[in-house]
Amino acid sequence: MIRLQDMGCHNINFVTPEHVVPQILEAVYYAIEMGLKIPIVYNTSAYDSEESIELMDGIVDIYMPDFKIWDPDISWKYLGVRDYPEVAKKIIKKMWQQVGDLKFDENGIALRGLLVRHLVMPGNIAGTEKIMQFIAKEVSVHTYVNIMDQYYPAGLVAMKPKNYPEIYRRITSEEYDYAVRCAIEAGLYRFDIRWLRYI
Repeated sequence: MIRLQDMGCHNINFVTPEHVVPQILEAVYYAIEMGLKIPIVYNTSAYDSEESIELMDGIVDIYMPDFKIWDPDISWKYLGVRDYPEVAKKIIKKMWQQVGDLKFDENGIALRGLLVRHLVMPGNIAGTEKIMQFIAKEVSVHTYVNIMDQYYPAGLVAMKPKNYPEIYRRITSEEYDYAVRCAIEAGLYRFDIRWLRYI
């Protein structure tokens, strides 16, 4: 962490870190003693335990969860768990309670707060409209949202396309435009600058 800070990195980004939270806590303690000053980022699918997020309170500066899927049946089909939507809702709220809305420095570098990512899926199987309404109404209308358009068939979908015909394609520009409209109509307005042409 100190070496990365010395190299000029803007933050320390832990990706899908829930299974190593105790080790992160121990390592961050020593890193701070050695002069770590840059933000700690917790980058996750939002399928985390409440205990892990509670342990990270006061340690994490920036939470960057995905909100993947709204419907439990769809979650079961694609993620293998029915409770993903409920867990994600609870965890994202808890994250926001700890760090609040995303704040930047004068150079546009994120310092602290919540950034929610959402991958737009073919045929709106993710339930984008409901996810955006949840973020605006139950988290914060000031939540910074990254609406992502880079889905492509991979993994099991690419290997067994007959099992997943509904997502065996990239999204259309119309599907992406719909997702952005859902966010705007929900009252959200803080998007990655690349998407400002939609507002």
